Amino acid sequence: MAFLSRMIASLSLAALHRRELRKLLKDTPSDNCILTLNPETLRQAGIGALALDFDGVLAPHGSPEPLPEAVQWLQRCQELFTGDKIFILSNKPTDGRRHWFAKNFPAIRFISGVRKKPYPDGINRVAELAIVPHSAILMVDDRLLTGCLAALIAGAPPCYIRSPYIALGNHTVAELFFWLLRAGERWFLRVISL
Repeated sequence: MAFLSRMIASLSLAALHRRELRKLLKDTPSDNCILTLNPETLRQAGIGALALDFDGVLAPHGSPEPLPEAVQWLQRCQELFTGDKIFILSNKPTDGRRHWFAKNFPAIRFISGVRKKPYPDGINRVAELAIVPHSAILMVDDRLLTGCLAALIAGAPPCYIRSPYIALGNHTVAELFFWLLRAGERWFLRVISL
């Protein structure tokens, strides 16, 4: 029931923010992934904190840890942002992921105890913990109607990962489900933008 109410909220909130979401979709290159995000450029642009989704952004769905290339990217980010300015804002913060980060990136914190995206509560919590304005938090997500929408609602810049990490061989049903969700989000934005 919570998923259904969140989905209804996403659709109605997306209708309110359809212009910004449509522009984000239009302006994002089809090959956009975290590796195309240069941490130095982000800092120079005034980004003071990162809020990162996990599934699709750092690893395929269901993975217990980030991919090696995502780990290297996180290391570069940690040098510039310090770990206390990097957060995992995932609707699935599993214990396995928490343990992996506690061992490998202990300063990177998971945001929990807040309503799930698209509600802006997680980004509000990042602003409190990082002590930065919402406008300085980059929300990086592979879903337009969850993380990107939450960022727009909160007044934070969204970064849409249009080329998410997927592994059809490992979690075929989940990957296909989320592929359909992403395609459905893009279709929905096209329809409501007409």
